[in-house]
Amino acid sequence: MKIDEIEKLKVRELLQYTGELIVMRDAAHQRLLELLSKNSQLPVDLSEKIVFYAGPANPPKNAKIGAIGPTTSERMDKYLEMIFKLGVLATVGKGKRSDLAVKLCVKYKRVYFITPSGAAAYLSKCVKDITVLAFPELGPEAIYNINVEDFPLMVAIDTNGDQIF
Repeated sequence: MKIDEIEKLKVRELLQYTGELIVMRDAAHQRLLELLSKNSQLPVDLSEKIVFYAGPANPPKNAKIGAIGPTTSERMDKYLEMIFKLGVLATVGKGKRSDLAVKLCVKYKRVYFITPSGAAAYLSKCVKDITVLAFPELGPEAIYNINVEDFPLMVAIDTNGDQIF
């Protein structure tokens, strides 16, 4: 997905997304912030990426991934400007975002998607491949790249600041 596609999305729009998602949550965001504060090189390039706030479960036998569902997004709001400045196009999670997050979506022309919570087993079936990109010692809080097919998304906050909440 490119920036011009992001800017055309409107609140409540439904998508079946096929492509790449970067999976990370609290601990990984904090590590990136610490590296940036030390002017250290980041282990991942987030430019033109979509970040999915999730932590994959350990995979069962003969599976690439275990259940993977969205985590509460508002906890990540304190890191949102940082990742937008790093080039992130959109975020995916569950739940309402803060007023700050809405303002940042407008300022940076970014969107916030939600995906069904309570459907982690189903969402794992949309994942075709998973790779650890950084911080493997964090386990499910590491940074992962997943390739998904027909992953359900709904625009919850668009680039105009319109929202479903």
